[in-house]
Amino acid sequence: MTGPLRHIRVLDLSRIMAGPWAGQILADLGAEVIKVERAGDGDDTRRWGPPYLKDRDGALTGESGYYLSVNRGKKSIEIDLSSAKGQAVVKALAAECDIVLENFKLGTLARYGLGPDALSAVNPRLIYCSITGFGQDGPRAPEAAYDFMIQAMGGLMSVTGAPDGTPGGGPQKVGVPIIDLMTGMYAAVAVLAALAERSESGKGDHVDIAMLDVATAMLGNQAMNHLVSGEVPVRRGNKHPNIQPQDVFAVRDGHMVLAVGNDGQFARFAEAMGRPELASDPRFATNDARVEHLGSLHPLICEELLKRDLSHWLAVLGAAKVPCGPINTVPMVFDDPQVRHRQMLRHLPHPLAGTVPQVVSPMRFGRSGLTFDRPPPLLGQHTAEVLAMLDLAQDACS
Repeated sequence: MTGPLRHIRVLDLSRIMAGPWAGQILADLGAEVIKVERAGDGDDTRRWGPPYLKDRDGALTGESGYYLSVNRGKKSIEIDLSSAKGQAVVKALAAECDIVLENFKLGTLARYGLGPDALSAVNPRLIYCSITGFGQDGPRAPEAAYDFMIQAMGGLMSVTGAPDGTPGGGPQKVGVPIIDLMTGMYAAVAVLAALAERSESGKGDHVDIAMLDVATAMLGNQAMNHLVSGEVPVRRGNKHPNIQPQDVFAVRDGHMVLAVGNDGQFARFAEAMGRPELASDPRFATNDARVEHLGSLHPLICEELLKRDLSHWLAVLGAAKVPCGPINTVPMVFDDPQVRHRQMLRHLPHPLAGTVPQVVSPMRFGRSGLTFDRPPPLLGQHTAEVLAMLDLAQDACS
């Protein structure tokens, strides 16, 4: 393996999305990630389809697109955690690992003798990361959670979607499991911080990551808007709550996104749009004024943009250095020249399909180059290899 974490070994006891996403980040960075899966069944997401990957003959495999999106770069080992043998294997692995990731309900692994205290006793330098819906303490700590419900509980859906009383109005979830993804990201950052601290103290740590905490932190500017004003943020559709004009606008042959970020950009936008006088109008000259008088500004912009096609506006506004863009479909994203240049889509060798598409890590390093040559593993694909590494018999997991 290459990458800045090539000296790190991770025991990934997690499943579904948030924990595996953290594990995939670490694997992309070069860590050896050993994914423990339930014997016979594996990660729940293996069955979260369709769609499923097709093999070389066009037949469906048991590898769902969902599973394939979060498990690149790992080794898979099947273990029965409820058995004494399986628990012994996990402890043997923990003794050889730097990081453990787990997202079981509170207390589950402790009942198996695999909680943070037990594994830290085996390896005092271990970074043990627990990912749950509500954290390791508090009135809801024992409860299970999923991304959708936390998007709702964490306030994200209250500020996402069209305004009430408009067509399509009402709360909306984000189109990807954003809380799971960001929880995985926070988990990866936290365990790497704990590793950095370990280099000073020589001691491991127990990292506690809660999805509801992450959702609350993610409210960002919307949270602070409320805290400094006392007002309740509302759904505004595509309109930015603090910066204008930023919205989706109809053009003659479709739609475009306009993202004016400061007064200089607005002056260039007004000139490119053929309405230079708007930049000197006291109602629109500053961002504060544009936010206050958006009801007057918005119709003027809509009227002008409808006069021309998308290609015209992208060219003219691009030349004027006004941030704007088309609303791409997912296939269009992968066909974008910049995305293609950055090689965000790779095709890795796969034992059943020949190759498997992967959207790879966006991180780039000058010295520690990342490599992507290990596809999401088949269930139990590396059981024998891992047991041999531990000098254990082939039946040690059951």
